[in-house]
Amino acid sequence: MRHKHPCVFGEVLFDCFPSGEHVLGGAPFNVAWHLQAFGEAPEFISRVGEDAEGKSILSAMQAWGMRTDGLQVDPELATGRVSISFAGGEPAYDIVHPCAYDAIAPVAADHNCGLIYHGSLALRESSSRESLSQLKSRCHASVFVDVNLRSPWWEKDQVEGLLEDADWVKLNADEMLVLAPSCRAAEFVTRYHLQGLILTHGSDGAEIIAPDHDPIRIRPGKGVPVVDTVGAGDAFASVMLMGLLNGWPLARTAERAQTFASRMVGQRGATVNDMSFYHDIMNAWQKGDQEGFDDV
Repeated sequence: MRHKHPCVFGEVLFDCFPSGEHVLGGAPFNVAWHLQAFGEAPEFISRVGEDAEGKSILSAMQAWGMRTDGLQVDPELATGRVSISFAGGEPAYDIVHPCAYDAIAPVAADHNCGLIYHGSLALRESSSRESLSQLKSRCHASVFVDVNLRSPWWEKDQVEGLLEDADWVKLNADEMLVLAPSCRAAEFVTRYHLQGLILTHGSDGAEIIAPDHDPIRIRPGKGVPVVDTVGAGDAFASVMLMGLLNGWPLARTAERAQTFASRMVGQRGATVNDMSFYHDIMNAWQKGDQEGFDDV
């Protein structure tokens, strides 16, 4: 019997560069894109404007075979965007507010939802927060929170509330220092009664802490070519979600997640518009299983 699918809630937006280039993204959208490529058929719940950008997002999802029933269209607010500028070679980000994903409306209960993924950026307004709260109460699914602190669009009390509702949490070491100074990873898991914590360390990999399980530390292989690190964390999260949905052993899931993230940093952009890229990765997973080791 087919396992339940993931529900991904949050922002979809365009990163807008001074050159005029617009790049489609947003952490939840990137995660849903990967999950679709891996055959997990996610329901992506977000909101776009009734504008050219919103239409292009719908077209991209349709071309990729994604479900579009969770993509709402706002008649007034524009599709999300991040304006990127550079000063002294360093980027600065202006996350436009308000935008369509700030007003995600409630959705009908999906009783085939096995896991809810969401971040924190799309919850800066009460309407989207309330819609997520209703989704969680109606679906009764496990909740995976991918913390993404972007000043000034977060408040500590609100983020702590999300952590209290979570089963799994992913955040980076700097974010943990902000949210829980002097708190060790195992204490963080206990404080929020988590099934697991994914603590990322950038180029130094990640660690996974779960009750009644030895800590798992994953590092990228040596000599991994790096073209673009944007979206590496989203790639990691997508495979962790797959492992949780499919009941993979935690160590295998972590290894596959890190290897996929390492493959992604060798690409330009946070997603890949080539299904063969994903098929090659899944074939490597299958080969590893058949040969009794994880060649991922």
